[in-house]
Amino acid sequence: MYLHLGQNIMVRTQDVIGIFDLDNTTWSFRTRRFLEQAEREGRVIPLGEDLPRSFVLADGEEGTPVVYLVPLSPAALSARGSRNLPI
Repeated sequence: MYLHLGQNIMVRTQDVIGIFDLDNTTWSFRTRRFLEQAEREGRVIPLGEDLPRSFVLADGEEGTPVVYLVPLSPAALSARGSRNLPI
């Protein structure tokens, strides 16, 4: 199954490592440092022009994690993901 992140970007649900709220997680120095390093390495993909509300960490093609900055809330992304789960 796939998780639609917006801007015609879809990620396989099995590749999703986590969905994180930017407001809550960026308080941590470690999270900020991780996001800054990912940006320097070119592994951050912003989706849309709006202010991002969450980020999705997913396995990339070479096994390197990719960070998607998403303007949707983590709750909306989780709901999208849970609708695609097989029963």
